[in-house]
Amino acid sequence: MKKDIHPESYRPVVFKDSASGFTFLSKSCARSKQTVTWEDGNEYPLVVLGISSASHPFYTGQQVFVDTAGRVDKFQQRMAKTKAAQEKAASFKKKRR
Repeated sequence: MKKDIHPESYRPVVFKDSASGFTFLSKSCARSKQTVTWEDGNEYPLVVLGISSASHPFYTGQQVFVDTAGRVDKFQQRMAKTKAAQEKAASFKKKRR
């Protein structure tokens, strides 16, 4: 590893997933005013995360798949309406001439 590439504030930090309560210890430069006592008895800064691999739908297998067939049908219906409106406008213009 290259020397002197990490900031001086690079230290162990506890991250906590607020959605699942999952906590893990890692090194980070993230700043925090909160602290927590870790399993080893030492006190570390605490950074609360909104989502992590413990609660993200992709990693938990709870991912919802989008109904792409329904979306395609809706798109085709909108295109048909637009095309009909354009044809009606074109025929109206021809009648006016």
